[in-house]
Amino acid sequence: MFMYAIVDIAGQQFKVEAGNEIFVNRLAAANGADVEFDKVLLIENGKDIKVGAPYVEGAVVKATVIDDNAKADKVLVFKKIRRKGFQKCNGHRQKLTKIKINEIA
Repeated sequence: MFMYAIVDIAGQQFKVEAGNEIFVNRLAAANGADVEFDKVLLIENGKDIKVGAPYVEGAVVKATVIDDNAKADKVLVFKKIRRKGFQKCNGHRQKLTKIKINEIA
């Protein structure tokens, strides 16, 4: 049976299904730790749709942390002032957490 949920994880909303692996903003959890997210905004299980106001009561998304120190792609910030000889390039890689969705309950 196809089932998905819209869940608020670390200030961002994600559409998740059981078995998905997603990257989220850094969580305070170690590798292999089980985490639960109770800020579920919507659940759809094929025929029924439950929409929360603002959250669905009793709904929990359970996940496992796969990698707590993953990095996003590098973002380059290039600044230049024309005709002045000024140019500067900075960059950074955002730290993320990779989680695997186990179940939607």
